[in-house]
Amino acid sequence: MSSTPQIIQLPNTLSSTPLREVLDGLSKPTGQRTLPTILLYDECGLRLYDDITTKAPEYYLFAAEEQILCDDAPEIIRLMHGGGPVRNGEILLELGAGALRKTSHLLRAAAEISPRELTPAVTYLALDLEKRELDRTLSLMSSSDLGPQLEGRVRIGGLCGTYDDGIAYVRHGGLSDMQQASPLLRASIPSENDKKGNAVEISQILEPMGSSGFKDTNPPILSPLSPTRSDSAGTSPSDEHPSSPSTLTDDQSTYSTDYEETPPIHFLFLGSSIGNFTRPGASDFLRSLPLRPWISTSESSETPFGDTLLLGLDHDNRPELIERAYNDPAGHTRKFIMNGLAGVRRAFEEAGMSKEVISAFEEDQWDYQEAYNTVEKRHEGRYLSLSRKSITLEGQTVVIEAGEAVHIEYSYKYSEAAAQSLFNDSNLKPLHRWTSANGLYSLWLLHRPSFSFPITLNIPTVEQKAEIQMEPFSIRAKPQFSTIPTLEEWEEMWKLWDTVTLGMIPPGMMMQKPIDLRHKCLFYLGHIPTFLDIHLSRLLQEPNTEPDHFKYIFERGIDPHVDDPTQCHPHSEVPEADDEWPSLESILSFRDRVRIRLKSVYGKLDSGELSTKGIFEKKAMRVLWMTYEHEAFHVETLLYMLLQKAGDSDGTRPPPGVPIPDWLALSRRWSRRLQEEKQLDSRVVLGPADVWLGHDDSEERDMDATLPEGVQHEFGWDNEHPKRKVHVGKFTVERRPVTNGEYYNFWTGQNLKTMPASWVKRDANVMVCTLFGPVSLSVAADWPLMASYEELDSFARAKGGRIPTEAELRLFMDDQNSRGIVNGYNNAGWGYQRWWPEPSSLGTPERNEAPHNGGVWEWTSTVMDHHEGYKSSVLYPGYSSDFFDGIHHVVLGGSFATIPRLAQRRSLRNFYQRNYPYAWIGARIAYDK
Repeated sequence: MSSTPQIIQLPNTLSSTPLREVLDGLSKPTGQRTLPTILLYDECGLRLYDDITTKAPEYYLFAAEEQILCDDAPEIIRLMHGGGPVRNGEILLELGAGALRKTSHLLRAAAEISPRELTPAVTYLALDLEKRELDRTLSLMSSSDLGPQLEGRVRIGGLCGTYDDGIAYVRHGGLSDMQQASPLLRASIPSENDKKGNAVEISQILEPMGSSGFKDTNPPILSPLSPTRSDSAGTSPSDEHPSSPSTLTDDQSTYSTDYEETPPIHFLFLGSSIGNFTRPGASDFLRSLPLRPWISTSESSETPFGDTLLLGLDHDNRPELIERAYNDPAGHTRKFIMNGLAGVRRAFEEAGMSKEVISAFEEDQWDYQEAYNTVEKRHEGRYLSLSRKSITLEGQTVVIEAGEAVHIEYSYKYSEAAAQSLFNDSNLKPLHRWTSANGLYSLWLLHRPSFSFPITLNIPTVEQKAEIQMEPFSIRAKPQFSTIPTLEEWEEMWKLWDTVTLGMIPPGMMMQKPIDLRHKCLFYLGHIPTFLDIHLSRLLQEPNTEPDHFKYIFERGIDPHVDDPTQCHPHSEVPEADDEWPSLESILSFRDRVRIRLKSVYGKLDSGELSTKGIFEKKAMRVLWMTYEHEAFHVETLLYMLLQKAGDSDGTRPPPGVPIPDWLALSRRWSRRLQEEKQLDSRVVLGPADVWLGHDDSEERDMDATLPEGVQHEFGWDNEHPKRKVHVGKFTVERRPVTNGEYYNFWTGQNLKTMPASWVKRDANVMVCTLFGPVSLSVAADWPLMASYEELDSFARAKGGRIPTEAELRLFMDDQNSRGIVNGYNNAGWGYQRWWPEPSSLGTPERNEAPHNGGVWEWTSTVMDHHEGYKSSVLYPGYSSDFFDGIHHVVLGGSFATIPRLAQRRSLRNFYQRNYPYAWIGARIAYDK
């Protein structure tokens, strides 16, 4: 039985026409002229592109991507679903479908996990603009040997339109309306008329657009295989930053965020097609995709699920390899590019232009010119004029000289840092990555997180790189963020805080202590808004937010001595009996009022109202900075407390809306990476050297200093000030921190009785704790061990080494930073890029990928104490000085649960008791030789 896929003609949303783009591009000054990339993708162009992918082995992108899909399609489909089942009505929507040869691997894998039903659970939609090509390729797929495998499991259909048309269709609720109105695939033998592939007009199937005003039923001959907006790479490099895509804003959209109404959508954007956009245009486009955050129901055991994007990215490979890919010896690419001139002639003919103008764009008047731009990291395709041309366009004479190049296509390439920058700017997070066997190409599975803390990129110039080599701290020490957190940063922090406190702590745990050395969970829900409110009241010289008595319960938490909990710094006195505590409802109501109060302070700061009341601007800014970082630290603290109850039947819930890690897939990827790194040096010799610690941030100057307009300042805690120089001698240090596997061998060999607090025994087997429950040691063997200083120090000494000092570890981190764009991305997971550690990395020098330690803070042997120039904080006097007790050690870096605003500040110092076993802290070994 065969079937005829139906194609829905989408309304045209373009604000421009091909003719308009051609005229505008040719009217630019000499050296800046362009033609729109869409000209390449008419019906003939799509066939010629297919020749490139099948007949030009030099075009490695296609083969590399197909190899990944051939090998890993089942795993890709499984991870799209978070390891859970297919949900009825879900959509696979491919942007720029092309010949569908690669896509068939995904569809076959989707069919294998989809139940056979009268109405298939999964719908595949190919979005393209050439209707006849859609007809041809979809019909071939339906009639091929793949067709019977899809029947009753995956129905197929097409959307005829541009990228923007497709996105607008989704945002208008078109997919939901489409599924309710009519199946796309008729399970019957097609008639002769059906075999002709007549497109079904949208009016014959559904009316999803309502009164949106989309009326154009004659879209221009464009293809979504190339960008169709002014932000595409078809514009001149000198163009200004592009505007946002012409899709609807959230308040204009009728697209439901309810997964019951609109099941998950999985976008496929393959072939490194995103490379045809400028870098700002690429992030704008990806941000415009209507991807909803994943959801999970706290009360059920259902796995989280949600929308995804499968994105193909070509690496920043060797220039000669890239140039051969775009200029194969057989000339397939040249034929493809030169065919674009037919689109120019066609547009001019339809506009009734003169023969002289039309003939100026005959193929024999031009040549194909290509080159790889090593600075911009992009391949550039151009038409080279073979003779002087003087033509009249809209009454203006345009002269194109012989030898002048007219740009037609860019293909941007993505290094590790560039890929992560793209994801940050697009508000996307990786779920998984697959790299081709030859290491030239990657497929990324991405999702849109519920909250985001992007890593700030600081990619040095050539001159700065030289400076880094001479003085590593100089570039990295510069401020990476705005002086104070923006209101948007606060909003993201509140989303995180509420996710952890209200999503991960069951009601029955609120009055429990996951760690005996800390308060009950409910305390922290009250402490955060109370601490903020107290400091706002002091700043504004106003009364506290009601209820006023909260300040006596929630002002300050506890950090008692591990060996003698009766010894503790000054702290609040909390109720003893559960029924004496304030209710959760009253705490949340108080929290909301304090958040509103905070927002008003930003308004008063911006308007100058605080200054008119005699409140120093810089002091106000410090309060806003301090309370934000205080909340960020406490989320991290609360999470390592909750780790102790993760996996218990009535204990900590996994983070809601976060895809559950596929440990098997991750383990395979980690194993491949570790194997690749075996040839790299595992130790480094450093020193003697002078190391700069800290930064200059005198709190005393807050009373008489106002930041000049546009000047940034880097605030820090009192133990970071002032900047100071420390000398270190020569030493050797391990480039990887101590792992769970290494310590397990030591622990069993020494017959030690006490396990690290990050381990747990299940059925006599040692497992490693995660926020998703314990995992086997085989999965976590290469993760950094999280343990107390004393545990790690005993291991280091048994290996003939020691834990490095603060200055030594700082020098080591600077050295590792200089080996890649660490401040662009160090993959340690900062800012909840993931919610678990992973094996450390030695980096990939040829790809400028920096090393990382796997996502933990690191112990130093330096005891927390006064240093020259130290002065206790005025706003928070006991922050550091209460812990100058000889048992707290300095820790550096940051864990996966540390936000980038903290982790990327080089001067940041944290501190914990040497025998405190719970925090996200590991260590590496140093040697005196």
